Amino acid sequence: MDQGPFSKAAADNALDRLIAIARSDTGQSRRVANFLLAWWNGEDCGHFPIADLFGVDATIATHITTIVGFLGQHEGAIYPDAFGCKAEMIELVGRWRDFGD
Repeated sequence: MDQGPFSKAAADNALDRLIAIARSDTGQSRRVANFLLAWWNGEDCGHFPIADLFGVDATIATHITTIVGFLGQHEGAIYPDAFGCKAEMIELVGRWRDFGD
């Protein structure tokens, strides 16, 4: 799907916006980071409680649902690497997860 609310372009735009939010330091940014890191590696980075959507504004929730909608249209796993965001995700792990290194 090349166009529409769940297209790769829409997901790419939503991901860029979510990463920018997760780089800040607010309650919403923590929730966004939880979503992104659960997508990146939920087993090691924790899962995303669906109730976290209640703690973000409508625009952020739309970005999250855009990503979920895009992922739901594809067979197999697609991770942020597919959008060229590996470095950004590693940065978010360092910012939001303390693995006792």
